[in-house]
Amino acid sequence: MAQTEVKAGYASDTEALAKAVQNPVASMISLPLQNNINTGIGPNDQTQNILNIQPVWPFELNDDWNLITRTIVPVISQPGVLTPNGERINGLGDTTFTAFVSPSDAGDIIWGVGPVFLLPTGKDELTADKWGAGISGVVLTMPGRWVIGSLVNNIWSFAGDGKNDVNSFLWQYFINYNFDEGWYFTSAPIITANWEADSDHRWTVPFGGGFGKVFKIGKQPMNAQLSAYKNVITPDDYGADWQFRVQLQFLFPK
Repeated sequence: MAQTEVKAGYASDTEALAKAVQNPVASMISLPLQNNINTGIGPNDQTQNILNIQPVWPFELNDDWNLITRTIVPVISQPGVLTPNGERINGLGDTTFTAFVSPSDAGDIIWGVGPVFLLPTGKDELTADKWGAGISGVVLTMPGRWVIGSLVNNIWSFAGDGKNDVNSFLWQYFINYNFDEGWYFTSAPIITANWEADSDHRWTVPFGGGFGKVFKIGKQPMNAQLSAYKNVITPDDYGADWQFRVQLQFLFPK
């Protein structure tokens, strides 16, 4: 089960399904809805809300290789402290699309690599108004009840009308421990860097974790998760102090 391809026989096995949802290159269709609440922004401690709609759709290229596509469409509520006119704005942000090529039987070390694209789908102040591309990679292992891994990418802009270039880095390490009956502990902070910014405004480094559970509503497998992260390093003046993450994921095992 190195590639964690979830077949119908696993649908009733919540423990196996829990490990599958923690694998970014699992051969399983899913629809995560991840809501991130960023608090303590600016001198008035304003709040930003980002709902990430993140469909995952795998394809079998042949007997040896899979293509795992992951799309992130953010719906943003931006506080006035982060907008030019000082008023809150709501709408779509820019879309990120990643396609991982991953071996169908990778052994104890599971990995995937592929391109990542930035699409300027955002409105008004919620878009960089740039087309971007880069490379993304993920590696993980699943010894016993653990799922431990790391995902990294970097995106560079190459076209678009935005006045500022995009050169952005993302690193997410993830550590999960699975208990009985689908419960699990998770720590999956998202570390980012804007290489175009000066050193005081470049990095966001969170630390924290939370808990989740795989369960069923009727015949529909679901994954729910709640976690909190403290930003120990954040851009001066306008970085968030905390991020609270709530996720509900629809699972469609084969």
